[in-house]
Amino acid sequence: MTGPQGLAIDATTVAQRDELEVLLLREMIRIRRFEERCVELYSRESIRGFLHLAVGEEACAVGVMQALSPDDAIVATYREHGHALARGISMRATLAELEGKVEGCSRGRGGSMHLFDASTRFFGGNAIVAGGLPVAVGLALADHLRGRHRVTACFFGDGAVAEGEFHEAMNLAALWHLPVLFCCENNLYAMGTALEFTESETDLSLKAASYRMASWEVDGMDVLAVREAARQASDAVRSGGGPHFLEMRTYRFRSHSMYDPDRYRDKSEIERWKLRDPIGQLTTQLMSRGVLVSADLEGIEADVAAEIQDAVDFAAAGTDEPIEELERFVTSPPAPRDRP
Repeated sequence: MTGPQGLAIDATTVAQRDELEVLLLREMIRIRRFEERCVELYSRESIRGFLHLAVGEEACAVGVMQALSPDDAIVATYREHGHALARGISMRATLAELEGKVEGCSRGRGGSMHLFDASTRFFGGNAIVAGGLPVAVGLALADHLRGRHRVTACFFGDGAVAEGEFHEAMNLAALWHLPVLFCCENNLYAMGTALEFTESETDLSLKAASYRMASWEVDGMDVLAVREAARQASDAVRSGGGPHFLEMRTYRFRSHSMYDPDRYRDKSEIERWKLRDPIGQLTTQLMSRGVLVSADLEGIEADVAAEIQDAVDFAAAGTDEPIEELERFVTSPPAPRDRP
């Protein structure tokens, strides 16, 4: 359409785009600041055990989650705080879980690596490398058999590609034409081992294509690119197109875990990747277009800081599970027997 009415439509479209991009930025900032606060809490021993941070990888979680529906299922890895927050698990429940409190999303039994929330169809959190891949195939198989138009999005790192479960899952998903969206967060390092030392073929999307499924790579430092790629892939999966594979090429700015001295890569490499920080890139774009000004960004940071402090206070006031409950959930209660 032409004329003023056409201009109004264009203006609406631009406004919606701007609103979406601000939302994406806010979500990435929420995840980044949350994990930065977790570092402090870990240092004070409020959080114990292992802690794996995804600082630098926020665009992957936020971009993919924006392309999924509430009925879709999520299977994640042990580096899943961002996935949980982007999916809609409250920051209160997430932090309480990290601190081992009953008010956590897994009653404090899962901790950092095993976040779970049935209400958002978030099925882990899995500490076993590639352990979530067979789970995702099982969830997708259930949907396929019942004729439900759902997507199971399965996140995993490049290290999982070296595991047998990866190849088994790829093969069955393709063979049975299952509705799985495989989301590989390729941050170039499996713990402390660089990709070129573990894979003879470092193009991971090409590996997936060998199983005759649609696959492509995407800039995992660009949240808009991730969202668009995930939208196209999830739409195709949902409409019966079979499994799809996204290789999101990203980078973690911090070490593998809080125990990792991070001596296997040059600091200059980290600094080069920081120039492509997904938060910094989107902030620059929005400010250059006049969508955001400094006061807007300060407002976002203030809102996020208040949400984080509320979660910290909530978790600190949480309760430890009593010793008497130690064996609860370890086994299922016996089923009642019918008497003649």
